[in-house]
Amino acid sequence: MAAVISLSFSVPSQCPERKAIISCTRTSATNSEGFRLRSSLSCHYVGVRSSASCSRVIHCMSTSIEVPTVSETKLNFLKKYNRPIPTVYNNVLQELIVQQHLMRYKRTYQYDPVFALGFVTVYDQLMEGYPSDEDRDAIFKAYIRALKEDPNQYRIDAQKLEDWAQAQTATSLVEFASREGEVEGILKDIAERAGGKESFSYSRFFAVGLFRLLELANATEPTILEKLCEALNVNKRSVDRDLDVYRNLLSKLVQAKELLKEYMDREKKKREERAEVQKADQAIAKCLAEYQHSGP
Repeated sequence: MAAVISLSFSVPSQCPERKAIISCTRTSATNSEGFRLRSSLSCHYVGVRSSASCSRVIHCMSTSIEVPTVSETKLNFLKKYNRPIPTVYNNVLQELIVQQHLMRYKRTYQYDPVFALGFVTVYDQLMEGYPSDEDRDAIFKAYIRALKEDPNQYRIDAQKLEDWAQAQTATSLVEFASREGEVEGILKDIAERAGGKESFSYSRFFAVGLFRLLELANATEPTILEKLCEALNVNKRSVDRDLDVYRNLLSKLVQAKELLKEYMDREKKKREERAEVQKADQAIAKCLAEYQHSGP
């Protein structure tokens, strides 16, 4: 049985105003694997607290690195987690890691907690029902490390935003700019970068992160998403489109997992039947042996 799910996360075009040093080498592989980009912007969030307020400061460091190809990222994932993954999960993981590789190594890419929340949400939905909790966590860590990022930071930031959103109302969620706080500082920084365009890279993971914030705050009115997108300087039409893709993915996952469960149930029944036949054969063989030894 093979269940195949197709998922496409688009990567916006790079901003023409930004310059980077690019060394290009075309090969017989795909174009995405035939180019190497030697430019990176490494940014880290650092929380700064005072008695009056809590703000978010970003330290950025420009480094020169050799960007890996898609094949190298996929190989790194397989090296970090070398056990078999059921097809229904592996198909989506392989497509996700290709798309996230392209996001990760864009010139405008900068890690942010909303993006992390979106990816964690997608991953947890995808891997729900995985046979082993330990393996599910190990796969998550291998996946993020293959992209040269920190899986613990993803989890910590996602949990931080979830805790914050649960304490919000629809009104307070969209009025983050008028308040001080750690998460408010994160959202203000995103709004500033998105408004400038050059240092913000929109993605579907980001859209899912926004959706998750609204979901946890019980902000179900369509106008709230519009106001939040406006406050963050994000195109609502893009968010709507990408949330439709996300919902479609979840629907396909449910169907695929049902097929997987049916397959596993059939295989379990076959194993049990084979075990019963083996036991019967062993019992017959034992009886024949006892009969032969008890002869005249």
